[in-house]
Amino acid sequence: MIFKQINNRTGEDTIYTNQIITLFLHTHLEQYGDTIEDIQKCIDYVMNPSKGGNIVVGIDDQKMVGVIILNNTGMKDYIPENILVYIAVDNSQRGKGFGKQLMQKAISITEGNIALHVEPNNPAKKLYESLGFTNKYLEMRLIK
Repeated sequence: MIFKQINNRTGEDTIYTNQIITLFLHTHLEQYGDTIEDIQKCIDYVMNPSKGGNIVVGIDDQKMVGVIILNNTGMKDYIPENILVYIAVDNSQRGKGFGKQLMQKAISITEGNIALHVEPNNPAKKLYESLGFTNKYLEMRLIK
């Protein structure tokens, strides 16, 4: 697999546009996904020079097989500098190690610590644990 990194320094990629990435994530996140509008907001955050982050597109045999998006938090130490917001692998390509390769690439290019949220029943939880992620806190939210 080869990787294409997209951020506010590299700029948009003419092949892997925001719209293509958004639709890919919307399709392949399945029950763990968000609306198209929310996914686009996440991409816009990465591309905003005052915010930032990274998008990594995984390509195999000239086909997009996975996408990962990390947003910068602008914080350090007490809150990790980065949050992994989305990772998805084409549902027809799962089980081939693409998710692990995407995670390893994202970890290698990201400066600082990374946080992520994962539902307890999400099969990706085992992957995150195998890469060294730990469950330090129980997240609670007040939705207004």
